[in-house]
Amino acid sequence: MDVPVNRFKRAIKDGNAQIGLWLALADAGCAELCAGAGFDWLLLDAEHGPNDLRTLLAQLQAVAPYDSHPIVRLRVGDTHMIKQTLEIGAQTLLIPMVESSEQAASLVAAMHYPPAGVRGVGSALGRSSRWNRMPSYLKQAGEQMCLLVQIETRRGVENLKAIAAVPGVDGIFIGPADLSASMGHLGNMTHPEVLETIERCIVDIRAAGKAAGILMGDEALVRRYLELGCTFIAVGADAFLLSQAVDRLATKFKGLVS
Repeated sequence: MDVPVNRFKRAIKDGNAQIGLWLALADAGCAELCAGAGFDWLLLDAEHGPNDLRTLLAQLQAVAPYDSHPIVRLRVGDTHMIKQTLEIGAQTLLIPMVESSEQAASLVAAMHYPPAGVRGVGSALGRSSRWNRMPSYLKQAGEQMCLLVQIETRRGVENLKAIAAVPGVDGIFIGPADLSASMGHLGNMTHPEVLETIERCIVDIRAAGKAAGILMGDEALVRRYLELGCTFIAVGADAFLLSQAVDRLATKFKGLVS
């Protein structure tokens, strides 16, 4: 049994655009339902969503039979948290609030075994190696690990080129909500200054030879970012989709009796 090939990592390296969906409800049934829709990737959110290792594990298991690649966003780039998340089988991580090349380098180290990094060796106890049924796991795992770092503050933008130059960073994700707040435009992700900054970041990321990503539901902006070379874009979120659908349904049928 070989280490599973990280199709998402290969796709963004080759410049093939990947369309994804944000999952914040921390529910395995919801994750499986969304996995069947055909998105290229699904983001399991443990920063703002109520996820822990158990709920992340359940969702990784639920989406495993499908083609959608699971990405886990942790609440912070802690070395021990990264280790545990990799052990339950995640191959691609998104780490929020990255602001320096030093921080990015420490995240790269956490993703890899010595001598390349500092990841603790305990895969025999984890789903990652199928409980040691993958004899080549220790030597092959690093090739399939994919690290995405999230730039979402003024300082992160200022240090973007240095962060993008760090070997082992596979992609850089722009967080428009926190970025707009950091720039003094809280709640206004389409402020002209914010949009200009996002476009400049995408260009700089691509110039560094790294994949650029973003969460954006506006079709016109998605088209624009794809034109600029943005490689992985989340176009919606499970919580938004559900809330919008139930609002419409309630309004429609409550209107019959009002």
